[in-house]
Amino acid sequence: MNSNLPLRIGIVVIGRNEGERLIACLDALPTELARVYVDSASTDNSIDEARARGADVVELDMSIPFSAARARNEGVERLLEVAPATEAVQFLDGDTIMQPGWLEAAATHLSANPGTVVVAGRRRERFPDASWYNELCDIEWNTPVGEAAAVGGDALYRVEAFKAAGGFNPGVIAGEEPELCYRLRQAGGRVERLDQEMTLHDAGIHSFGPWWKRARRGGYALGLGVLMHGRGPERYEVARAIRALFWGVGLPALFVLGLLVGAGWLSLMILAVYGAKWVRVAARFEGVVTKPWRYAQFLMLANAAEAQGVIQCFWERFRGRQATIIEYK
Repeated sequence: MNSNLPLRIGIVVIGRNEGERLIACLDALPTELARVYVDSASTDNSIDEARARGADVVELDMSIPFSAARARNEGVERLLEVAPATEAVQFLDGDTIMQPGWLEAAATHLSANPGTVVVAGRRRERFPDASWYNELCDIEWNTPVGEAAAVGGDALYRVEAFKAAGGFNPGVIAGEEPELCYRLRQAGGRVERLDQEMTLHDAGIHSFGPWWKRARRGGYALGLGVLMHGRGPERYEVARAIRALFWGVGLPALFVLGLLVGAGWLSLMILAVYGAKWVRVAARFEGVVTKPWRYAQFLMLANAAEAQGVIQCFWERFRGRQATIIEYK
């Protein structure tokens, strides 16, 4: 165990067909820490590469409905089998590279703050200049430092709190991290983002289609959140889902209705509302992002994709259909 760490830490990496990105991820991990790689039916050499680097490998049974939540849970189960004294688990996606100093800073913070149950740091896009969509991901991940409502896929969790909460909900196919953080906060735990570099991530999004699917998946996560916890005291994800539906479906439907019934004034008013929002959002991010007007445009487009995801989630639940993973890569 790394003598610089005040807690006993293990690492769980999940992935499928990540190739060179997985190799880079595993090569960046401290060799003295217990490491588990959870593979989701890769057809490349991911499993062999992980074993060659000393990771314990879990091959998921894909006859059981898959989710990243399930993969992480099974990774923790194996981790606690090979390293039962583990006090905190660092989750990583197989397309990320953990940055030097992160574990030391995160473990020190958890050790000094018993009420904090999960910490994350700054995730950055590895190749932000490769595409506008990669840059959008990098902007998205620059969340405020301090107490947070949720963290993403890369984070350090206190094992005791993770187990008490029952881990990730394997039925949540999108937004499993915010959903777990919600339950941890409801149990009295504190979620924080530290001002510390944590991981580099290779989003690998180079066209509009995958970006749209990713945003639609985010909307699906909003829908799941509303269905699971929307009636709770926090009204979990209700406001965000309503906002996506209003801007992404409601106003566009009124615009079309105005044209169909000859109420052109209504359609013009709606166009004016969108224009005002575009100006307002762009002004808010002036000096914060490199292309505020383009960024505002894509934030507004994302509302439509998220609305599609919310509606898909509600429709599948109404039909009693088994949810399936929305993949964008």
